[in-house]
Formats: sequence, structure tokens, C-alpha cells
Amino acid sequence: MREHVVDLISRSGPMTGAELAHNLGCDRLELWRACRLSEDLVVHRVGRRYLRLDRRIDGYARLSPSILREFLTYSVVGMASDQDRLRARVQALQTHVQEVSSAKLDLARRLIADVVAPLAADAGIEQRFCVGLAGDIVFEMAHDVPRPERSTGTLVRGSDLDIVVIMRDDVPSEFVRELDETIYRKKYQYLKQPAFREEIDYIVKRFGKLREQADFDTFQHMLACKVFDECRLLHGDPELFAAGKELLASRGLVERLAQMRERADRDRGRQEQRLLTVDPQELRGEDLFLFHTADESEEFQ
Repeated sequence: MREHVVDLISRSGPMTGAELAHNLGCDRLELWRACRLSEDLVVHRVGRRYLRLDRRIDGYARLSPSILREFLTYSVVGMASDQDRLRARVQALQTHVQEVSSAKLDLARRLIADVVAPLAADAGIEQRFCVGLAGDIVFEMAHDVPRPERSTGTLVRGSDLDIVVIMRDDVPSEFVRELDETIYRKKYQYLKQPAFREEIDYIVKRFGKLREQADFDTFQHMLACKVFDECRLLHGDPELFAAGKELLASRGLVERLAQMRERADRDRGRQEQRLLTVDPQELRGEDLFLFHTADESEEFQ
């Protein structure tokens, strides 16, 4: 396998993991191992890793992107002796990821602008809620690799839009319901129209719900806090948004999530070392689960 990879890159220049897999048509774990273990090759990843919560993992903490996703989408493999072309291809990949992330962010802003536009006539209403964006877009790690949307199988354009709407506790229930229904209609539109083909995950909840979730006592509560911790303000009342951030900080959750991220980082190092050193025939299902791309999302709450 190593010889095939070296031969291809020597002839064609640096490639992403996905390009190598497409050209060689081989087992992806075998390909990843060959690239990582070859002294002739360099694997250079771009971007950053961030925390995901997964109920199938002891302690819930894992890193995203997964090992396979990181290799396929966010890594360039080149010859150790061809540093100039390797650097150029790495820069091109980094630029592409940033451009995709920026385009997804702009799309999220347009989506929310369309949702709240009909509310403009209600003076002061936009001071009663805030809208945050979470997920890989806020880490500038969005991708545009086509993938099937979970519930319908419709092919969508890479990363989804993770939207969190926090309402003040005194907002009338009718308004909460109206806003929820409006976003839902946009979700369907963005999924089905060929001009978009975007997946939107969202939740609309009152501040009191976030306060309850800050107990951090169940997996779903932990997930909700993790999502809001990484949120970036898109629209609405900055004071309400800041109050949500302060709630998490005052409960010690920002620090706890940071500790979970550190633990996941240490685990990633051990996982990769095991996958690289153990005979592939001896790897168990749990080992392969840590390598292969999996559904890394849970229902928003």
C-alpha cells in the first residue's frame, strides 16, 4: 500500500485523503496507516479539533473531526522531499475550508434575517430573544462534502447549520410557537430546494430551560450546555446572549467542558497510537468505531 501511495503522489503531487481514497479505491484504515507510517510521506492536517459529546463514549467526550473525517477532508498527504508543493496544497485546502465556513455563516445570517423580518413591526420584540450559531462553522471547520440528511436521505451540501434560539421567560407562548414554525418552514425550504440543499438543526427554548439544563446532570443537559458554550451570536439581544454565557460560567461549566476537551485530546492520541501499532486483524469493533466517521450529532434540546 505504501508503495502505491508514494508512486501516485510522486507522479501527481500532494493530495487530500479523499483524493487518495478515490484514486486508489482501497480500505481507508489501511490507507491512513500507510500514509502515517511511511517515512517518505508527510500528512499535514489543517484547521482545529473541537469537542463533541457522544453517549457511546465513556465520559462522553470525543474530538471532532473524527480520525477518518480529518484524514479525508482536512489533511494533505505529500512527499517529505517535496515541501514546496506540500505547503502550497495545504494553504489551498485551508483557504477552501475558510471560504466554505464563511459562506455557511453568511447563509445562517440570511436565514435568520428572513425569519425575523416579519417581526419587525412588533416594537421591542427583538430584545426578547437571541439567536446563536453552533457547530463546526463557528470553528471555521465547515465542509462541503455531499452527505445524506439523516431523516430523509436527501443529499445536502456538507456541514449543517446549528441554530439555538433563546427566548426570555416572559415571552408569550404564541410568539414562541410562531417563531418555531417559521424556522421549521425555512428548514424544509433549505433542505428541498436545489438552490440550497442545506440541513438546518435548530431549537427554540426559553431561558428557564437553559437554566434547568445548566444542572449538567444528564447527557442531554450536558449536550445542550456544550452547544450553547460554543455558540456565536447571530441576531437579537446581546444582553440575553451574554446572560446565557454567564450562566454557564457561574456554574463552572465552561471549565468542565474545557477539561472534557483536554481529556478527549489525550484520548485521541492514544486511539491513533493503537490504530497505528496494533495488527489490523486484532483491532476490535470499538477501535474501528473510534476511527470511522459516525453520526456525531444528537437531537438538540
